[in-house]
Amino acid sequence: MSDPVVIAIDGPAASGKSSTAARVSERLGLAHIDSGSLYRALTWVGLTHGVAGSDAILAAAMEAELRLTKRGRDVIVVAGAGRRDIEAAIRAGDVTAGVSAVAALPAVRDWVNLRLRNAVREVDGAVLDGRDIGTVVFPDAPLKVFPTASPVARALRRLQQRGGRFDGAEIQAEAERLAKRDLLDASRVVAPLRQAPDAVVVDSTDLGFDSQVEQIVELARKRGLLAP
Repeated sequence: MSDPVVIAIDGPAASGKSSTAARVSERLGLAHIDSGSLYRALTWVGLTHGVAGSDAILAAAMEAELRLTKRGRDVIVVAGAGRRDIEAAIRAGDVTAGVSAVAALPAVRDWVNLRLRNAVREVDGAVLDGRDIGTVVFPDAPLKVFPTASPVARALRRLQQRGGRFDGAEIQAEAERLAKRDLLDASRVVAPLRQAPDAVVVDSTDLGFDSQVEQIVELARKRGLLAP
């Protein structure tokens, strides 16, 4: 039996990796897994239970019955025996502020990586996005992509996602926040943000979303990962 197809899309915050991975998964007929949702779910559990440290957070995750489940094309995190969708909760501001620290815990990363590998086997292949999918979780993935963009372009996209009005000062402030996040992710001891040596860089600073998706789909086609 052949190994499930894995397409790894790693990149910095607000580089468009999650939305790109979701669209690419549709084009290729594969599941989509956002690895960041697991780290966010663990951060949320820690906050709601008022605990810190990997042992306490993972114990709380067991109590909350966190698990991955497939709904449509996406593999999402759910909680409890009723498999409650917690997507809105894990995107809250306090979770966003705390997720980098939780994701830096070695035991947390081991917990997440095991569940990602199990999920890929269960859905028989997936497009995954994160920060160490191609370097740590699936180092033998047949296609690794590293999307990036200028800090200002990434900041503008992040603010547009949030909606509302903003000016140049807010764009610059957001760009600085993203730069700090990049530094934290790249300098952590465990599984730092790195471009895999065999990853293909896709710079979307001046590239439309559809064009970025098409580039990745074409890469998959050239590597025999979908029917011509």
